[in-house]
Amino acid sequence: MDSRLILVSLLIVFIQFNSATWASTNTDDATALKSLLKNLPFTWVGADPCVNGWEGIGCSNGRVISITLASMDLKGELSEDFQGLSELKILDLSYNKGLTGNIPASIGSLKSLTNLILMGCSFSGQIPDTIGSLTNLVVLSLNSNSFSGVIPPSIGNLYNLNWLDITENQITGTIPISNGGTPGLDMLTQMKHFHFGKNRLSGPIPPQLFSSKMTMIHLLLDNNHLTGSIPPTLGLATTLEIIRLDRNLLSGPVPSNLNNLTSLTELLLSNNNLTGTVPNLTGMNHLSYLDMSQNNFEVSDFPSWFSTLLSLTTLTMEFTKLTGDIPVALFSLPQLQTVKLRNNQITGTLEFGSAYNSHLRLVDLQKNYISEFKPGLEYEFKIILVGNPMCQDEGNEKYCTPAQPNSSYSTQPKHSCIIPFCSSDLILGPNCSCAYPYIGTLVFRAPSFSNSGDSSDYKSIEQFLMQLFRSLQLPVDTVSLSNSTMVDDYLKVNLKVFPQGQDRFNRTGIFLVGFALSNQTSAFSFIADPYQHFEEVPSPPGAKKSSNTGIIVGATTGGSFLALLLLFAGVYAFSQKRRAERATKQSNPFAKWDQRKGSGGIPQLKGARQFTFEEIKKCTNNFSEANNVGSGGYGKVYRGILPTGQMVAIKRAKQESMQGGLEFKTELELLSRVHHKNVVGLVGFCFEHGEQMLVYEFVPNGSLKESLSGKSGIRLDWRKRLKVALCSARGLAYLHELAEPPIIHRDIKSNNILLDERLNAKVADFGLCKLLADSEKGHVTTQVKGTMGYLDPEYYMSQQLTEKSDVYSFGVLMLELISARKPIERGKYIVKEVKIEMDKTKDLYNLQGLLDPTLGTTLGGFNKFVDLALRCVEESGADRPRMGEVVKEIENIMQLAGLNPIIESSSASASYEESSTGTSSHPYGNNSAFDNSVGYSPSTVQPK
Repeated sequence: MDSRLILVSLLIVFIQFNSATWASTNTDDATALKSLLKNLPFTWVGADPCVNGWEGIGCSNGRVISITLASMDLKGELSEDFQGLSELKILDLSYNKGLTGNIPASIGSLKSLTNLILMGCSFSGQIPDTIGSLTNLVVLSLNSNSFSGVIPPSIGNLYNLNWLDITENQITGTIPISNGGTPGLDMLTQMKHFHFGKNRLSGPIPPQLFSSKMTMIHLLLDNNHLTGSIPPTLGLATTLEIIRLDRNLLSGPVPSNLNNLTSLTELLLSNNNLTGTVPNLTGMNHLSYLDMSQNNFEVSDFPSWFSTLLSLTTLTMEFTKLTGDIPVALFSLPQLQTVKLRNNQITGTLEFGSAYNSHLRLVDLQKNYISEFKPGLEYEFKIILVGNPMCQDEGNEKYCTPAQPNSSYSTQPKHSCIIPFCSSDLILGPNCSCAYPYIGTLVFRAPSFSNSGDSSDYKSIEQFLMQLFRSLQLPVDTVSLSNSTMVDDYLKVNLKVFPQGQDRFNRTGIFLVGFALSNQTSAFSFIADPYQHFEEVPSPPGAKKSSNTGIIVGATTGGSFLALLLLFAGVYAFSQKRRAERATKQSNPFAKWDQRKGSGGIPQLKGARQFTFEEIKKCTNNFSEANNVGSGGYGKVYRGILPTGQMVAIKRAKQESMQGGLEFKTELELLSRVHHKNVVGLVGFCFEHGEQMLVYEFVPNGSLKESLSGKSGIRLDWRKRLKVALCSARGLAYLHELAEPPIIHRDIKSNNILLDERLNAKVADFGLCKLLADSEKGHVTTQVKGTMGYLDPEYYMSQQLTEKSDVYSFGVLMLELISARKPIERGKYIVKEVKIEMDKTKDLYNLQGLLDPTLGTTLGGFNKFVDLALRCVEESGADRPRMGEVVKEIENIMQLAGLNPIIESSSASASYEESSTGTSSHPYGNNSAFDNSVGYSPSTVQPK
């Protein structure tokens, strides 16, 4: 864990404290110490730092190993006299605004230094190149100063460095990269924290900075002058958790492989000049904060994949040219708090549905084109719709008034204070005690909170801080937060730390509190004000002051500093991290996937909603028989209704089914990455309690086979069959020619073509499909599987599967459409029968004896339809057309039949007839949908 590496030096220091024996201070150490800190505003007791236990100075066996003097109001410049402190491991001079000038080049002589913390001072000049010789350095915090010049390339020599923070300085130049014998930051493969925000860095982001060897978790390059494109190599740094590239001058498209960063929790790309399409981030299941506002993306429909980001708390997409309707599913994301979509081109009707997330605090859709809002219950969250056409209608005033700024959070007393004020300049604390608190500002560089005004976020910060201080046994009574502001997506909150048992801290208390806040591993910093209310405790001459030795005693008592290390290691971004952890189970559901059962590796998803077993159980009424709409070799299918009102079909595999496990994996992987109106939609899945369930969109009019056989009661005339053929062909063409890599279905048949309420056809059942990843060969060598009668004979003989194998099956389906006969019926094969009976010199090619009587009498384009079907079933795949060609030919045939293929395939009111006794059954609700497939090998034929 990264925090253990960052603070490993602390373990060394305080283990040494545990076994230290007091001795006279080394002469070189004493001389260097007195010279280095000659500008202290107070005087230490005694002449010997180690023997007399000087405050803020840690010793071991007479050597000075730590200097921690945060918030001591130090003034002046650091002297060059570092050389004598050869055993110094920690130097923390944070929060001393009076420290000015350059860091002396002699800092490079501190070869034992592990922690150099100079944050929140007023140092200036260039960071000395000699820092690159501190090869034991683990933590380097130089943030919130006035450093200028370039980043020293020599920092690349610090191979143990884990934390590098130069935020909020005036650093210029490019990010240094190694070149020949010159070091660079790409050499820091062990460094996890790159905090470079709010500087003046220029030039491109070097592609060499990222590789699969890097272990970085924070990349903060915001608020600089970086140019060029985002390098695709960024997708190799898969350990990243936070990326901030906002407020730069970046251009070009966002790399398509960015969604490889599946551990990412926060992504900010706003305020750049990025172009191209909005990047698809499907699969980023830990992503909680997303902001891509103020860029030059192309006009695009509102991305449906937003609704798959289960950990999302904040979505900000302002000025991004989004169009279309916002899907209701977005508002049911389990962690969502804030949605900011101002100044886009969003249209249509705004609905939240009945299952909107109770965590929602703000939905800001100002200046869009929303024409209607359908409010449901009285919403507890803020809705802002100013500047939309709907605001011209009466009754919407509540949502169409300018937003008032959020009132800043302020910690309230835990109970009513008898005396609600303090005398003099003391401050009233949350526990109603008056004291001089330690005051400063917490700055969150990664916006872990939604900034929606939710008090629970701030309360979680308070709880974290108190847990931290108590684990260290520090003299802290309570903390309070106030005056929160957001500047450049940096959340700044005023912090007051109140002392325990007295009205002020002594110096040791400030050392410890300041050291705890400056040595942290989260994406926040603390900038303290000078503390000027110290309680002076006189000490006997020559005695070690108890307050001075507290840093050592406190570190050893009960292993309190070890508790600090473990606490830091376990806490990341406070409440936001806890929310992400609650979503971990949802985003990593396959921990118990057993690869030994022949089901292959763990499913690799590109976005699919995970349902809990309890959710499925509830929406199917505990898997009641009334909702059982089918069963077969794979398992059972149930009808269900989600809380949103959406009807779904739930295919529940038999437990301990090896075949079911493989088909479950295959279908889940494929349907999670394909989206087309003529491919059945996957709503989600359930994989827990030993269950494997797939949740599909409900397709109400059953399978094509049921309609052709008369079982569904739906009468398909010639026009409707042409429409079914066109929709099915378009679905297959999408799989073959637009999916990447191409998908071969391998089991096209009438059972796997489903009809929706408008009789639009959808290709279904992907349990046998294969990816055509090897484009050079153009085929996949695999065991022969498919369904008797539809199977490509070339594939059967060679075991080489191609897209043309699906084309053959589709040709058989076309002949089934005109005949309503099974491909093999009474020992006769439909392909052979058509070829025997066909006579092109006669009307309808002399096929009247094979035609379905319900086709009707007007069969425009019939001959060309048969010609196309027979081309599809040519013995050689090379002689068969591609599915894209098939689509175009069916469109031409429809025009011969007097139909408009565009209107017909998207008709909103297709009509059909049902017999008086016919009933429309569920598409998955028949045994044949499971049992008609058989597995083949060249020498055997056996049931699957």
